[in-house]
Amino acid sequence: MYEELIAPSFRGVAYVLRNDEVVLEYAGGCRDYANELPNTIDTKFASASAGKVFVAVGILQLIEKGTLRFEDTIGELIRIDWKDIDPGITVEQLLQHTSGIPDYFDETVMEEYEELWVDYPNYKIRQNDDLLPLFIDKPMMYPKGTKFQYNNTGYVVLAMIIERLTRQPFDEYLRENVFEPCNMSGTGYYELDRLPAKCAVNYVWCNSAEDLRTNIFCVDAKGTGAGGAFITVKDIANFWKGLLEGKLLSTEMTASMLKKHSGEGDDPEEGYYGYGVWIIDGNGGEDIPYFQGCDPGVSFISEYNPNKNMISVYVSNYGDNVWKIARDIRNALN
Repeated sequence: MYEELIAPSFRGVAYVLRNDEVVLEYAGGCRDYANELPNTIDTKFASASAGKVFVAVGILQLIEKGTLRFEDTIGELIRIDWKDIDPGITVEQLLQHTSGIPDYFDETVMEEYEELWVDYPNYKIRQNDDLLPLFIDKPMMYPKGTKFQYNNTGYVVLAMIIERLTRQPFDEYLRENVFEPCNMSGTGYYELDRLPAKCAVNYVWCNSAEDLRTNIFCVDAKGTGAGGAFITVKDIANFWKGLLEGKLLSTEMTASMLKKHSGEGDDPEEGYYGYGVWIIDGNGGEDIPYFQGCDPGVSFISEYNPNKNMISVYVSNYGDNVWKIARDIRNALN
C-alpha cells in the first residue's frame, strides 16, 4: 500500500518501519547519474539541515553531564569579540531558535543557498569557525528571547560550543557519542572533494529534468552544526531507536527534547519546535516529532509517529518532494 503512494519518478530512498518491521523499502533514481549507478537502501545521502538534531543531542548530553547549562551564554562559552551580537544569548535560546543571532543564511531573505558563495567561496567552509565571517559583523535580528525564527547560525554556534568544551571537532564528538552508540556506521560529515564510497551525488536542474549539474558549488565543502551530514536511511531509523531507547539521553531529557518549546504552530504541516526537532500536533493522540533538511539537490525528512509506532525516512539526491510522500503516508494511516 505504501509503495503505491510513491511516484515512479521519485529519485531517492524511502524506508518505513512499523512495530519494528520494515513495511516500505523503496529506492529509485541514480546516485551517479552520468555512470547510471542506482540508488540503493545503503546509499549515503546528504541530509542538509537534518544534522541539527545530532548537534542538539550532543548539547543535551553535555548538559546532562554537568559540563554545560541551558542558561550559559555565548559570551561565557566562546571567547571572541561578538561585536554587535548580544553575548547574553543562552544555549537554550540557540537550541529553540529564539536567540535573534544574525543568520548567515536567512531563509526569509535569500531564496537559494548558493547565493552565499558569490563573494565567499564555499570551498573555504570546512569547519564551524569558517562561517564566522558570514555573520559576525551583522546586527541582531531581534532582541534575544522575544520570538521564534529558524536560524542556521544558532546551530553553528552550538557546534562551536561542543568543540570548545570537548576539545575535539564536533563531528568527532558526534561520531563517538551519537553515531557509534546507535550503530550508525554509514553516517558522517564528509568533505565534498573527499567523499567515501557509496555516497550519492546531488543534482540540481538547469533547464530541464535531463539537464543536470551537481551541487558541489552550491553548499559547504564540509558540513557544520547547521547541517551537512551524510546518512543512510537505516542509520536514521537506528538513531530514532537509540534516542527512544535511552542510549543517548535520559528518559526525562529525551521527553524534553521532543516537547514543544517554541514556534507559533500557524502552519500545521510545520508545527512547533523542540530541541533540534520540529513537532506536529498529534490530532488527539501524541505529538509527532520530525527533522528535515533542504539544500540545492537535497531533500530529506524523517519522523517518528508514536501513535502508530512508526519510523519513516525519505531522502532524495535530486531535491524531489519528500514532504508530499511523508504527508501522504501519514494521512493514509488515519
